[in-house]
Amino acid sequence: MNRTLVANARLAGRDGLHDIEIDGDRFGRIAPAGELAGETLVDARGGLVSPPFVEPHVHLDTALTAGEPRWNASGSLWEGIAVWSERKASLTREDVISRATEVLRWYAANGVLHVRSHVDVTDPGLVALDAMLEVRDRVADVIGLQLVAFPQEGICSFDDGPELLEEAARRGVDAIGAIPHFEDTREDGVRSLEIAFDVARRYGLLLDAHCDEIDDEQSRFVEVLATLARRGGLRDRATASHTTAMGSYNGAYSYKLQRILARSGINLVCNPLANLCLQGRFDGYPRRRGLTQVKEMLGAGVNVAFGHDDVMDPWFPLGTASSLQVALVGVAAAQLTGTAEIDEAFAMVTGRAARVLGLGDRYGVEPGRPASLVVLPASSPYDAVRRQTRPSHVIAHGRLVAETPPSTTRLTWPGESPEDIDFRRDRDRGRPSDA
Repeated sequence: MNRTLVANARLAGRDGLHDIEIDGDRFGRIAPAGELAGETLVDARGGLVSPPFVEPHVHLDTALTAGEPRWNASGSLWEGIAVWSERKASLTREDVISRATEVLRWYAANGVLHVRSHVDVTDPGLVALDAMLEVRDRVADVIGLQLVAFPQEGICSFDDGPELLEEAARRGVDAIGAIPHFEDTREDGVRSLEIAFDVARRYGLLLDAHCDEIDDEQSRFVEVLATLARRGGLRDRATASHTTAMGSYNGAYSYKLQRILARSGINLVCNPLANLCLQGRFDGYPRRRGLTQVKEMLGAGVNVAFGHDDVMDPWFPLGTASSLQVALVGVAAAQLTGTAEIDEAFAMVTGRAARVLGLGDRYGVEPGRPASLVVLPASSPYDAVRRQTRPSHVIAHGRLVAETPPSTTRLTWPGESPEDIDFRRDRDRGRPSDA
């Protein structure tokens, strides 16, 4: 078995530099730099080595369709759904595979090696689903791709919605989705969650529902999802994505909800890039931020992760599949500006997001685990988020799959010699204190 090293690595929570042994497609020993023998695959040169980034929420079947067949002129969630319904009619297998694969290549280049993608199954032909199942197999040597059967236009409110969800489970998705706030009535919303939980239970699947993605303070399906997860035993195998209505809940209900969610064990996924743009579209001023209660839920012990949601589609026309960009926007939007909170934002696109996907011991730089990691030219998670450092190296299952050459800016300041600027703080390259 071929053994190589990632040398001179900085590991969060450990003093000094370390060498990391790669034994085939698994991590071997980890020891202080210079103590292990072997061929060097990558010299980290003191850079931060982290488990790969994890994308807990994206729609790859819709990616790269911004402007097709028309732009979302209002910028609202609802017009985005209408535009996608028009575009969906022209989907082909080749179209979906091409766009999804291109974005997954971007993810890999950015060090994102685990991705959960929702796939619209309100299509009687299930064209996108079959295409994405093929993509999942094609990229498996680099990216672990989870697929969620997502009923974009509802379960109870869409013709044959329950049957399509069941068929998606039979075809091999990893998780079952729902969109209760989009259903015609509250009763339909509750029933849709009951159907989704039943399918997930019978097929042994995870559950990830778009939940309360609306500015209506009366939309409270997350309490239903959490209660079903607790009583049915799904617990941390269930996720509520978006939950933007939390931005409109009153203090008394929010306090009650923290207890319900913490007791249930479910995960939350916040998508700051897309929801900052989509929510509050019907407001004058003051205009709501349209995000879940990130800081409060973290404080209550709920696992929260950050996701993209969209990459150049009818709901969000921008994006390069960079998890560090999502973390930076999340820091600003959720007001996570303490240095410890910024480190937490980094965890929300790494370890916390891995918990959403249920990766367990399939994730992490630890002996015996899959040898996948990123090397960041940074001194800490704080530094990586602040300077938006691109990974210098990305390793998937023991194989180097991406490299980014160093980028420098040469500044000639009046009266001084030319100097390279790397935007680090101070000459010692240390992180600032919390003061």
